[in-house]
Amino acid sequence: MTNMKGKTLVITGATKGIGQAIAEKFAQNGVNIAFTYNSNGEIAQVLANELETKYGIKARAYPLNILETDEFKPLFEAIDADFDRVDFFVSNAMIYGRPVVGGYGKFMRLKPRGLNNIYTATVNAFVVGTQEAAKRMEKVGGGAVVTMSSTGNLIYIENYAGHGTNKAAVEAMSRYAAVELGEMNIRVNAVSGGPIDTDALKAFTNYEEVKAETIRRSAMNRMGSPNDIAGAVYFLCTEEASWITGQTIVVDGGTTFR
Repeated sequence: MTNMKGKTLVITGATKGIGQAIAEKFAQNGVNIAFTYNSNGEIAQVLANELETKYGIKARAYPLNILETDEFKPLFEAIDADFDRVDFFVSNAMIYGRPVVGGYGKFMRLKPRGLNNIYTATVNAFVVGTQEAAKRMEKVGGGAVVTMSSTGNLIYIENYAGHGTNKAAVEAMSRYAAVELGEMNIRVNAVSGGPIDTDALKAFTNYEEVKAETIRRSAMNRMGSPNDIAGAVYFLCTEEASWITGQTIVVDGGTTFR
């Protein structure tokens, strides 16, 4: 198995849900963690301390508003001051609540502002974050990038048009990145999750309906958990996945074919 000790993961949005599960999965395997948070620095610092104490790795938290893509350059400069290398980048952070008003809803109610915010948080954040990470990965001989997607771009989910179309866009962008960054020995993939039981999903106005339908459709007869996604993301960053790039790995409990 790949020896990951001493390498560094940069992940956006890791104070809860899928992001936290990913950070912990990497930390369990000796990877140092640089992660971002949006607003609650106290919770982020508690998580950093827990990761360091529990797994004996280095963990640092940094503020980041993914709707302000100019913040990525100073973010990575701050990471440079704390870590001597970047090996993996996971574009995970997402937005919900007020910023997605006009982007979350029925087709006839969609508005450009909400849609543009979702695009910025999904595609632009992936592009700018990956550009900064790739510069550092090239210096250490390569690395791996993973962006988070959703099966909502494959099947209809009520009120999800804005998110679903932008997830399709980020998958396409990851394929372009994979081709062009391959010469730097950097692999780029996407992980497309079926509905995962997180706070973000619970923010859906029809959460209970989505949960019931997911369980009904799943070949595994259950909702997905953040750990289900974390395992796939981690695998794509190991040497066992060294010839996998430009792909979207669907982790959905079989929900998209039933």
